Amino acid sequence: MFDGFWDNVFRYPRYLISIVLGLFINTFAPLVPLLKRPVTLIAILGLFVSSLVFLTLTLRAMLGLSTI
Repeated sequence: MFDGFWDNVFRYPRYLISIVLGLFINTFAPLVPLLKRPVTLIAILGLFVSSLVFLTLTLRAMLGLSTI
């Protein structure tokens, strides 16, 4: 009944990694041609950094942590 149970259980991490990797590749593949131009590269990096700053400040305010 449980012949291949552990083999099956150990396949799930590989499956999870392949799903996440495929998601990242399909998400960022259309952006690769845009990164070849310096103007769009700076714009995309600025958007990424500003998003991280916004997320950090929002979470700090929501959690009541000390302000910067």
